[in-house]
Amino acid sequence: MKEEITLETFNHLVELAALELSKEEAEYIRKELNNQLTSIHQLQAIQIDDSILPTSHGIPYTSEMSPPIREDKFIPFEEPDNILSQAPELEDRYIVVPDIPHTDLE
Repeated sequence: MKEEITLETFNHLVELAALELSKEEAEYIRKELNNQLTSIHQLQAIQIDDSILPTSHGIPYTSEMSPPIREDKFIPFEEPDNILSQAPELEDRYIVVPDIPHTDLE
């Protein structure tokens, strides 16, 4: 069967994702992705009666057996200073998150 993910396409995706893969890792992953696509095509080829509806669960969840949707409520924490006191650095009562150094991809 013809591989859908060619070496050229795979290498382009690896470059876009900025991945560092050895030659063996790259070939293994490309092979596995192509195997998964083959399996997907085999599943798509199965004829299913139109009366069977798509489902995301093996068990149909009805409104009778599902709990009611809860109302979203804003409940402020009683002592936010206890949480803020644990942060290593604050600025105007906001937690300061360290900057992530960025590098240019070549």
